[in-house]
Amino acid sequence: MTREPKRGLARNTANYGDRDFALYLRRSFAKSMGYSQTMLDRPVVGIVDTGSGYNNCHRTVPELVEAVKRGVLAAGGLPLAFPTVSLCEPSLFPCSMHYRNLAALDTEAMLFAQPMDAAVLIGGCDKTVPAQLMAAASVDVPCLQLVTGPMLATPFQGERLSACTDCRRYWADYRAGRVSRERIGEIEGRLATTAGTCGVMGTASTMACLVEALGMMPLGHGSIPAVHADRLRAAEDAGALAVKLINEPVRPSEIITRESVENALRVLLALGGSTNALIHLTAIAGRRGIRVDLARLNELSDTTPVLVDLKPTGEGYMEDFHAAGGMPALLWELRDQLHVDCRDVTGAPLSERLAEPQFVDRRYIRARNEPVSAVGGLVALFGSLAPRGAIMKRSAATPALFEIESRAVVFDGLEDLANRIDDAALDVTESDILVLKNAGPLTPAGMPEAGYLPIPQKLARAGVKDMVRMSDCRMSGTAFGTIVLHIAPEAAAGGPLGLVESGDRIRMSVARRTLDLLVDDATLARRRTAWRAPERPPRGWDRIVAEQVLQADEGCDLAILRAGG
Repeated sequence: MTREPKRGLARNTANYGDRDFALYLRRSFAKSMGYSQTMLDRPVVGIVDTGSGYNNCHRTVPELVEAVKRGVLAAGGLPLAFPTVSLCEPSLFPCSMHYRNLAALDTEAMLFAQPMDAAVLIGGCDKTVPAQLMAAASVDVPCLQLVTGPMLATPFQGERLSACTDCRRYWADYRAGRVSRERIGEIEGRLATTAGTCGVMGTASTMACLVEALGMMPLGHGSIPAVHADRLRAAEDAGALAVKLINEPVRPSEIITRESVENALRVLLALGGSTNALIHLTAIAGRRGIRVDLARLNELSDTTPVLVDLKPTGEGYMEDFHAAGGMPALLWELRDQLHVDCRDVTGAPLSERLAEPQFVDRRYIRARNEPVSAVGGLVALFGSLAPRGAIMKRSAATPALFEIESRAVVFDGLEDLANRIDDAALDVTESDILVLKNAGPLTPAGMPEAGYLPIPQKLARAGVKDMVRMSDCRMSGTAFGTIVLHIAPEAAAGGPLGLVESGDRIRMSVARRTLDLLVDDATLARRRTAWRAPERPPRGWDRIVAEQVLQADEGCDLAILRAGG
């Protein structure tokens, strides 16, 4: 006789040798919180709570949790919220990326260990959403994503401002002497004036759009501004949908497929989205045993136009994208390039969800025949400097710098960069290539968003606004410039980047997708004999990362957490 599967509080009871006692004990402690037996008999929806006093992007999480609870209760479920690691880029040392996998592990453990029939994942700031999706893909509990939403741009003295592209623009002007100390201080209080994630097509917004493309969130929910009443209604809808998933389960393994991942890549390219999103999508796919091939990325990029005109590559903000039609409008434009059989959390295939929008603001979402760019926003480069690939966001770069052979000016880590970049005696010209090494995932730096190397101050003050910069770390999705990132293998893993010295010649060709170090083999062999791997941290999370973290082309996940370990 087949036993009925356990639901609600009866799921995952501890084993004391007496399972009935385990449930009796669990109910008795639950009743101490004031729940009636009627409530405790309901199916349970877990709500991942990432609110934190350190995380400005998640300031609205408490009210989102309450809205989700309303939806769960109205649909007949019992909502139980629980905290997990909250990540906010400006608040963490050495950087938030260093803790993304910790947040994923925390979320995975709690989704697995606690009694719940479905879950709503509340995330927002860059690394929380990918961490939650990585966890969901591994545990395979029916669940859906809810994001906090983007902040609103602030009208200020004839322009609009929003973190963090405008932050970087003004800071570059300050370094160049075009903005005074008083002015930069005034701007500081105008860059982020509402709750929510960065208001441009940075990593948080890109990830929200990719969640819709994957199918882990209902269409149209990703771009709702954080402070809009519709954001709370979306949260209530998420609660009700989670209860539906209990009775009509659609699991992450059915949603995150090779085809839906390719749909997400198409969307990433059409958005002119964040380079970080490629690492995150690779990690999410890796939890399902799906490989993201950078050569395939290039094929998609050559046939996918950039259709969204937002900062940092354009002029608009996320509120403009949402009002212009958002993801439903973008997917309609891309419909003939998408795998339309992919199902989402509602259970419906994309073909049923696609509908011609009644209104699209073409200032922000272009038609296919009038794109922002005829080719996708990202491109992968390969060669003797990047045997396993590197990434450039060409939609945010200067085309005149796409084909270059020049001298390298090398910085051996973040301290060296900070100490020398503004030294008046630094031997550098605007035609040189700035190279930062030893800042990848294996280093104590944790792969920070330092790939946006500042223009040396003496060049900035002479009017230089862009030059080629290369590294084994990342840059913010809100940044811009001709920047090569995620060089793999990284320097600390023994990659060729670790052997580069100032004065070496480097050749880059975006047209040929190549990145080469023009140094003879004998010289490189001599340098390699002198190279030493960095010492591993003595203990704790840092030690786990040093022993387990993978390279950028594998999503920088921990090896033991990927599908099959």
